Amino acid sequence: MSKHAIATVLAVLALCVFSGVHADEATDLFARYKAASGGERWDSVKSQRMTGTLTAGGLSGAFEALQDLSTGRSSDHYQLGPVEGADGYDGKVGWSRDPGGEVAALDAPEAKRRARSQAWLDARGYWYPARIGARYGKMASRELEGRRYAVVEATADGGDPLTLWFDAQTSLLARTVQRQGQDTATTVFDDWRDVDGLRLPFHSITDLTDAAGRTDPRQRNEVRLQKITSNVALADADFAMPAMAATAKIDDASGITRIPFDLVNNHIYVDGAIDGKKARFLVDTGGLNLLTPAAASKLGITGEGKLAARGVGDQSVDLAFAHAKEVRVGNASLANPVFYVIDLGDLPKVEGVVADGLVGYEMFRRFGITIDYAAHVLTLSDPKKFAPPAGASAIAFELDDRIPIVNGVLDGVPASITVDTGSRSSLTLHSPFVHAHHLATKYRAAPEAVIGWGVGGPSRGRPVRLGTLKLGDLSIDGIAGELFTGDKGSFANPDHAGNLGGGVLGRFTVAFDYAAKRMYLAPNDRFGKPDGFDRSGLWLLGDGDALKVADVAGSSTAERAGLRKDDRIVAIGDEGIEKRGLPEWRQRLRELPVGAKLTIRYLRAGKAGKAGKAELVLADRIAPAWKSGVVE
Repeated sequence: MSKHAIATVLAVLALCVFSGVHADEATDLFARYKAASGGERWDSVKSQRMTGTLTAGGLSGAFEALQDLSTGRSSDHYQLGPVEGADGYDGKVGWSRDPGGEVAALDAPEAKRRARSQAWLDARGYWYPARIGARYGKMASRELEGRRYAVVEATADGGDPLTLWFDAQTSLLARTVQRQGQDTATTVFDDWRDVDGLRLPFHSITDLTDAAGRTDPRQRNEVRLQKITSNVALADADFAMPAMAATAKIDDASGITRIPFDLVNNHIYVDGAIDGKKARFLVDTGGLNLLTPAAASKLGITGEGKLAARGVGDQSVDLAFAHAKEVRVGNASLANPVFYVIDLGDLPKVEGVVADGLVGYEMFRRFGITIDYAAHVLTLSDPKKFAPPAGASAIAFELDDRIPIVNGVLDGVPASITVDTGSRSSLTLHSPFVHAHHLATKYRAAPEAVIGWGVGGPSRGRPVRLGTLKLGDLSIDGIAGELFTGDKGSFANPDHAGNLGGGVLGRFTVAFDYAAKRMYLAPNDRFGKPDGFDRSGLWLLGDGDALKVADVAGSSTAERAGLRKDDRIVAIGDEGIEKRGLPEWRQRLRELPVGAKLTIRYLRAGKAGKAGKAELVLADRIAPAWKSGVVE
């Protein structure tokens, strides 16, 4: 279950009330709500404990939340089928404990805003502004399914805007609406009951709606409360970030283990094991412990539940939870890990290699991690034995959910950037950031095409050549970047400017110290070399003894040569496709010089289709690097 989903559930339990009106209108509206839900009795309520059940994706379990109404501090513990976790806010920063037991402070700006909004709700700041203040928008009257509502928007001091719907007949809160990343969360409340003179909702349902207006039942969360107790005793420890359980170890006296890896499509692949059985993993800072359904079956691991997972693609896919006894990479291991079982779809065809799944945040959070891209060596260290690479620049990062976020400057524009070793690209800029800064015009973007492929399928964007990205004291020039054009998936998140992938990270020895929240970058021999980009316009998938054309970029040499989507390429130049792996063919189409001529032999309309031949003349698809002060 995502942290955004848990935050939504907590908002439900907080009786999410938001205002948005002129202050006097808001005061009157909230006064009616207060009178309808207990009146002056609320003045003596300083804390509440709520217990009940949480249901999502066909799974359910116990839920308990504790709120300090005087300060807005909170904590919760949930169980959902085979997994459990916790979240909280200690008055300064939010924290999470994942199903695998990893604990982290969530200190990215967007995480702080969410925590502050939740604190405003928990403190009942709409009734007691001295606790936490807010500003309000204009009230509106709306009708939905035959009922009328007073609708207002409020933004807590330091928080995000929320919209609240109050039933015109009862004056009780009926629903809340708020943005969660690129989605909109709507929570509906009912089953109001009297408890010690207070009227409280004992049932709520939260749905997420994407930018296209789609609601996925796998993302629905339902809370049924069984008991609410007011004025329970509180202690600071109730809201403090817990310690992580000691489930990680390195079976080497040095506290360090080094693992060779294969670098394929800028992705890091390592050999490991689950419960003593061999497994092949992609190493992904942006991901989590993941198994494909085929790998889970092979390893004898059974998933439970049917939730939804999303990545860079438009589509959501099924997610199930599973337990293992141990996951091991080199001499490093985690005991009792939780795995997310997710179908990666065509990703093996995209990669040209097969993996059993991913290792990501859980390993990065527990160990010091060093990735030597030049030597193809992954080093995991006991946090006490971790040392940054020689000559490295230190760059602070923050966390939102599980992803490290760094602050940089891209061609003079401040940019919040997620760091993702699981991305093959160099730098993919999110569509809200692209639109806000008119980057398609600024960088003379190439026509739209498929730019990546991950959970949820392909993503589309416009390739560009960027100027200079500054991270700490480093300046990285001439990045071959991409402007995401979609409105769904992780690259549509307005909270960040972009996603930094292996194309840039591969220029360094990269290290992560999650305990200190520092990333280290030490330039390697690739640092000053040009950042290559595909010169063919073809997006290719492995297809047995051929390469299947999944996309042809507009105005590219492939389009001019007459190649089409679904063509099956059987030879390039004088070589049959079987002579090289898909990653090698991609590298040739990126690194062969402009003007290189390649004869493409293909089959149209499937294996039994008509044979054809095309002459491909490689050409740059993106304009030269942007330079400050140059008028286009």
